[in-house]
Amino acid sequence: MFASIIYPAAPIRRKPDHRKEMVNQLLFGESVEVLREKGSLWLKVRSLHDGYEGWITRTLVHFVDPSFAEEKSRMVCTDLLNTIEFGQKKMNIPFGSSLPFLENGKGRIGEVAFQYSGRSWDRDIQPRNMESLLALSQPWLNAPYQWGGRTILGVDCSGFVQVMMKMIGVDLPRDAWQQAQEGEPVQKLKDALPGDLAFFDNKEDIVHVGILMGNDQIIHSSGQVRIDRIDKRSVINADTGVRMQKLRAIRRIFN
Repeated sequence: MFASIIYPAAPIRRKPDHRKEMVNQLLFGESVEVLREKGSLWLKVRSLHDGYEGWITRTLVHFVDPSFAEEKSRMVCTDLLNTIEFGQKKMNIPFGSSLPFLENGKGRIGEVAFQYSGRSWDRDIQPRNMESLLALSQPWLNAPYQWGGRTILGVDCSGFVQVMMKMIGVDLPRDAWQQAQEGEPVQKLKDALPGDLAFFDNKEDIVHVGILMGNDQIIHSSGQVRIDRIDKRSVINADTGVRMQKLRAIRRIFN
């Protein structure tokens, strides 16, 4: 059984209870495979774009055919908030939401049509470079940190990186430690290029990620989305000069 998200940002919880930890958000138009059902409300799902699992309420999804769910959606919203009419509902969906089968302002999720008149682009034909990432990420500066978040109203470090990369056609896993296994290693910071991902640890596990803007600056979600300095040891808070996360690895996701 498969389904697609039909609300702006659906919380994914670790356990089937509204009081439990939100571990992820899925954006409008993203699809899932349903793994389990619990009662009349809860579904355990696996997101099809990154394989991440968790619990969602069935009120936030529309069930679709497997062929629809597995079809890669190339079109995405490009403004921070975007008005859409889905069936009889009008709502504002966030930056990075998928727009399945969008053509001439019309698309569909399963058999339910939507109308969209905002800005969008085909993510598979966007340039993969720091100029594109910088233009996309600048409006996110000062967005608050939120564990599990993937929107301008609250985003964690790996969620920020994942959504930025989605916009240029790169589908990454959800968590920082998973993202650190993607791409090719860059051995030294001095050899890093803008757009490379930098990963940081807590002496044992990789716990943080950001996008390098060169070999001396990084944009990342740490307290809020911010630009800080970086050297071969760690991130350095641009406001206070305090050293933060310890640099563990650098990965080149695209050339």
